Amino acid sequence: MAHVTRRLIAVTAALTISLTGGAVASPAFADPRETVKDATATGYGGAVSTVDPEASAAAIEVLRKGGNAADAAVAAAATLGVTEPYSAGIGGGGYFVFYDADTGEVGTIDGRETAPAAIPKDAFIDKRTGQPYPFTPELVTSGVAVGVPGTPATWERALDRWGSMSLRDALKPAIRVATRGFVVDKTFRQQTLDNKLRFGAFTSTSSLFLPGGDAPAVGSVFKNHDLAETYRLLARKGTDGFYTGPLAAEIAATVQAPPKTARTKLPVPAGHLTTNDLAAYRALDQEPTKVDYQGLEVYGMAPSSSGGTTTGEALNILDTFDLSGMSRAGALHHYLEASALAFADRGKYVGDPAFGDVPAEELTDPVFGKERACRINPLKAATKPVAPGDVSAYDGVCPATAAAPADEKDTENISTTNLTVADRWGNVVDYTLTIEQTGGSGIVVPGRGFLLNNELTDFSTVYNEADPNRIEPGKRPRSSMAPTIILKDGEPFLALGSPGGSTIITTVLQTIMNRVDLGMGISAAIAAPRASQRNTASVTAEPAFIDVYGKQLTGYGHTLTPAGDAFTSAAEIGAATAIEFLPDGRMVAAAEPVRRGGGSAMVLRPSR
Repeated sequence: MAHVTRRLIAVTAALTISLTGGAVASPAFADPRETVKDATATGYGGAVSTVDPEASAAAIEVLRKGGNAADAAVAAAATLGVTEPYSAGIGGGGYFVFYDADTGEVGTIDGRETAPAAIPKDAFIDKRTGQPYPFTPELVTSGVAVGVPGTPATWERALDRWGSMSLRDALKPAIRVATRGFVVDKTFRQQTLDNKLRFGAFTSTSSLFLPGGDAPAVGSVFKNHDLAETYRLLARKGTDGFYTGPLAAEIAATVQAPPKTARTKLPVPAGHLTTNDLAAYRALDQEPTKVDYQGLEVYGMAPSSSGGTTTGEALNILDTFDLSGMSRAGALHHYLEASALAFADRGKYVGDPAFGDVPAEELTDPVFGKERACRINPLKAATKPVAPGDVSAYDGVCPATAAAPADEKDTENISTTNLTVADRWGNVVDYTLTIEQTGGSGIVVPGRGFLLNNELTDFSTVYNEADPNRIEPGKRPRSSMAPTIILKDGEPFLALGSPGGSTIITTVLQTIMNRVDLGMGISAAIAAPRASQRNTASVTAEPAFIDVYGKQLTGYGHTLTPAGDAFTSAAEIGAATAIEFLPDGRMVAAAEPVRRGGGSAMVLRPSR
């Protein structure tokens, strides 16, 4: 009944908009638009959590028609490409984690973007000055930052490996939403305004997202017929319609000669992506990372993502302490210190394993975690940055101090999106997908309705042979995406993930600690104020976190600074989604109550 009520409200909202000067939508044409967001939903038969009610409704529709979690995840992701185009879409990439109820195993797909074959070592150096391009807005608004997209290949591989539906059928809800439009909310308008300078640099982008020179008004209906037609192309031809043929040629041409406006002052350096790069792209099947924490089995994404190894290492460190027996401030102190240690090792060791040895097994070894835990002083924060550990020689005994590395690039934008889905058979998906910065490269492929990513900015800006994340042709840049599935006694217990740049790892880690160690319910664990320590001199924290814990953590020696960056007006960290599986068979879908405008949790059959 709650779901029916939501849809009736959405119909009324859509018709009201048409009568007050927005996009015309006659009663005969206006499909119910999902506008109401519930942050928590509990029930049976299937569940979904995303940042958007249209995407969650798409997943529920697929589940109701007999599709499984993989089918529903692709449907939701495609719909997010319509309603959350600044965070996700077919111009980007991501990581897909799946629990197979039939086999009891967790599998993953690496759909990360790749560097073009012709990219040079000095791709991010301004030839005019000999210095690196400023990161924002110059480098992020460019063709040179565009990697070969992996999202369409990820969808096709997920459906082939685990799904029960065709790509054509999985795309139907998204095509419908793109065609009849969705209701613009405050978050969509604000994200458009935040990117006005960048979007205004391109004719294709400004005509789509800045009609008349302004962002779409709150309450108006935004339609994307170009994207609907692009999805129809994929429905007809599969991903061959994306990676080969006319669309591939248009993508390559757009990267090599971005459609700049005459008025922009941004340099917009051209990129190197070709049709051969697109034709050669493959999404990769991978084994997940796995660590045991408090009697739970925690599965994550292996490199090229650093999410699984870094979260896993931090959990191994924390597993040596009794966080539940500490004060809240004491537990948070240990969380922050463990995060710094794991990030030190991330920076030294993690990159694309196809281009060098990545010691993922050692980084997630509980013995290595025990040795790294020796570095935590229970009463005082260490001076940051802390030194990486030695994965070549460890035995769990506290070692001598090594030289500390330099700080990492400290990105914290809320771009990217995460979705979590479960079906009636017990299959579970956690999927993180992205186009990197909010708004990606800022470049819409003309006439195709989607933004291209700027994922190559995740490589180190300056080439260094000793850096595992140096830029190289065909390489996948190191990611922080951390889609996670947790089992208890071999059965699903919790699935979760988040957007947020490098804060993804700490958001997932803190949410797990909140739920497992601090005894919060999953909704409260997501809603709790966040802080992120990524081996930097200060801790990035939400204002609410500083208000509650700032004085206590300052007493431990931590320095806290408010969150926020150049890509968002909100001082927020992450926008998590999760599903918890209760012993009585119910599922609790949980989304953000406030961050990023609040998320959308739905279940197939709500319980009282």
